[in-house]
Amino acid sequence: MKTKHLMVLFVLLGVSVWAQRTLPTSETDARLRALLKIRPEADLDQDGVLTLEEVRQAREAMKPRTTKPPQKNQPTHSNVSYGPHGSMTLDFWKAEADAPTPLFVFIHGGGFRGGDKSLVNAALLNGFLEAGVSVASINYRLSGIAPYPAQMHDSARAVQFLRSKADEWNLDPERVAAGGGSAGSGISQWLAFHDDLKNPASTDPVERRSTRLRCALALNMQSTYDPRVIQKIIPGNAFDDAALKPFYNLPGNWNWETNEIDDALDALIKDASPINHLSKDDPPVFVFHSERTRTPGNIHHPNFGNHLADAMHELGIECVRKTDADYDSRNAPYEDMVKFVLRHMGP
Repeated sequence: MKTKHLMVLFVLLGVSVWAQRTLPTSETDARLRALLKIRPEADLDQDGVLTLEEVRQAREAMKPRTTKPPQKNQPTHSNVSYGPHGSMTLDFWKAEADAPTPLFVFIHGGGFRGGDKSLVNAALLNGFLEAGVSVASINYRLSGIAPYPAQMHDSARAVQFLRSKADEWNLDPERVAAGGGSAGSGISQWLAFHDDLKNPASTDPVERRSTRLRCALALNMQSTYDPRVIQKIIPGNAFDDAALKPFYNLPGNWNWETNEIDDALDALIKDASPINHLSKDDPPVFVFHSERTRTPGNIHHPNFGNHLADAMHELGIECVRKTDADYDSRNAPYEDMVKFVLRHMGP
């Protein structure tokens, strides 16, 4: 059915669309928006925006091949449960090494309401494995199942679980980083900035593990989920992005400009925004945006990165700030990210 939807869309788009000077994306074209919902894996760079180039590559992948495609890198362990809910599963790739390896945890995007661990960024996955860093990609409860803080707490639990597997999976529990795109970047920042959630008194040995990170990667990120702040730093109506209402368990007709935000909701919004947990003892972050998101109303606008970088620099914390305009090739940003993480993992 998914293949049928994809082929129908190719016909609808037509050749004339490709000839347009300004090519549409899922943010400007309803058909691309529909395809992104049906086929989130077609968003190759996981920036939450589906482009015609990504659609073209998906079409090419559907064509019969005369040669066998490269073997996909299979996880060492698949669909491992790390918590009580069925959504709390992860895949793990073990790097080849004699000594315990660092670990990078990939957290998928999708507006907290879509996506899954299969969307792990291939460039980061391969880059880390080649550098001797093991990788995990996690699922978490989506907002349709449970609103905030489930997504952040599930991801924290995944980090704790992975640390508990250090001996069995040859991991160094002191050297853990995380990253992802869009919602995954927000969760990664939240973990990086939040006080340690470990509970030394817990009877659950997993809960006694740390949730702190060495560093984080934030791709096409948001540094705040407070619509009142978003309205100030992002032009247009990004503050009213549809993903925010289910994230806070609000009705679809909620109006951020006219409905009253009571003390409980105010506290929830402030707690959900990663930047509000930032303090001078927090780890460095690598921020990356696509320049095409520099448009009014874009929930992945680069101004989110500027907002975070200003706050981190004021506290004397390293924040590397890049866009795709800083690179000459598609893979170069991810190579840079791997180097960043390796530098902060230590020897």
